Amino acid sequence: MKYEMRRAKQRLSPEESLDILNKGSSGVLALWDGEEPYAVPLSYVYHGGKLYFHCARAGRKLESIKVCPRASFCVVAADDVIPEKYTTAYRSVIVSGPLRILTDEAEMVPALHLLAEKYNPGHSEDAEKEISAGLSHMLMLELRADEISGKQGKELLNQ
Repeated sequence: MKYEMRRAKQRLSPEESLDILNKGSSGVLALWDGEEPYAVPLSYVYHGGKLYFHCARAGRKLESIKVCPRASFCVVAADDVIPEKYTTAYRSVIVSGPLRILTDEAEMVPALHLLAEKYNPGHSEDAEKEISAGLSHMLMLELRADEISGKQGKELLNQ
C-alpha cells in the first residue's frame, strides 16, 4: 500500500533526498519477522538505485528477510531540538523496497568495494585485504529503492 505524504509542502526534492542518502553515514533498517517489527542501525552505501549493507551469515536480520523480504531504511540528516517550540528541525529520508541477500562473491565484492570507498576513501589496497579476510563470514544485503521519500520539518522550509 502506498501512502501519500500528509504534509506535502515539507517533501524534499528527489535531488535533496539522494543527497542525504549519499552523505549519510548510518540509518535504521526496519524489518518484519512475521510476529513483530525489528529495527537495526546499520552503515550503508547507496549506489545505482540500491542500498547495500554487510552482515553476518546468521542472525535475526536474515531470518526476518526470509519471512518478509520487504523493508524500509531511514536516514536522519538533521534533528535539532527547538525546546521553546516543542519540536525539532529535522530532515530525513525513507527508502522502501525489497531486500535481497547476496551470497555470490561476484555480487558481494563490488558492493563491499563501494562500502569501503565510502567509509575509507582512497585506501583500496587495505580494503581489498579486509574484503578478502571477511568474505567467509559475511553476506551483503541489497535493498532496491522502489520508493524514496524525503521530508523536512517546517522550521527548515525557508532556509
